[in-house]
Amino acid sequence: MLQERIEGKWLAAFRRVFTLNGIGAGTRIAILSETQSRPVLVHLCELSAYDLGAEFCMIQMPTPPQAAPVPVKSTGTSWAIAGNRAVIEALKLVDVIVDCTVEGIIHAPEWPEIEEAGRTRLLVITNEHPEILERTEPKAEDNVRLQIGIQMLREASEMRVTSKAGTDLTVDLRGAPCGGTAGFGTTPGAVAHWPGGLCLAFPGKDAVNGRIVMDVGDMNLTFKTFLTSRIDFTIENDFVTKIGGDGIDALHLREYMEAWADRNAFGMSHVGWGMNHGAKWVSATMYDKRDMQAVEFRAIAGSFLWSTGANQYAGRYTLGHFDLPMRNCTIALDGRVVVKDGVLQGKLAP
Repeated sequence: MLQERIEGKWLAAFRRVFTLNGIGAGTRIAILSETQSRPVLVHLCELSAYDLGAEFCMIQMPTPPQAAPVPVKSTGTSWAIAGNRAVIEALKLVDVIVDCTVEGIIHAPEWPEIEEAGRTRLLVITNEHPEILERTEPKAEDNVRLQIGIQMLREASEMRVTSKAGTDLTVDLRGAPCGGTAGFGTTPGAVAHWPGGLCLAFPGKDAVNGRIVMDVGDMNLTFKTFLTSRIDFTIENDFVTKIGGDGIDALHLREYMEAWADRNAFGMSHVGWGMNHGAKWVSATMYDKRDMQAVEFRAIAGSFLWSTGANQYAGRYTLGHFDLPMRNCTIALDGRVVVKDGVLQGKLAP
């Protein structure tokens, strides 16, 4: 088990990332956490904000009672704010929310209202051990190719994803909000994740159809495990309608999703690809599950990421959620290949 204490190298990394996110003297920030947040991350944020001269407050919410039928992990949907009006109004008044909640508030029902207020941006410090954050620290130069990828998504009307394992998925991108982050943002409404490095789209209604075949070695990020057997998904008008496969991976996933008794848990959340060359597949073999939120694996360069669950742009909210990064896929935008067999192409390549 890695030790969770303040290390000078981690504090220096937090200061650099805060600076990349435009946090400095006089910046108004709120460090948002909950009672089950990783204390070392909150402490590193506090010290960094102080050192940089930010005007900061610290808001800690009680972690909500466990009301779901199964354990809830890696959702991007913290419900810790719990509709608290005082907290929501306070968050509208700051320049940056430094989000240290366990699951993050990017898909939380309160975020759209805070975002629409037009002032606040979001820096999500994912619930990783600081060693993982240190290794995946965002750099200014990471943003150049990432912005090219985001623009490609915005200009495209269709994404098609294929693989030798049998994946053949079509995504209508017309009107889909597209974005991503290298791990920093400085404009109102910007959303940054650390670890970052992801180009993604949130498809609208009736936009996703086809087949996804996850192969051995792909990852169930929510379970924090590599697949040892194939899972075959049928997607019809945004919803997973069939989960095929005889292995333990398909069995566990089916049982988990069915336990929600919530159709939205089967809906498509977002699709995209990774751009982070510091993130590595093999890292998952090196850490205990308690040490990682596994967000690193969403952003591995050339991976295809698809997710089920909350999609605020399609009006769907649920705590039932999966992030499912895949290797060796080919991704084309309007016929233009941007990822080939899991390798970034053209202007996206290093």
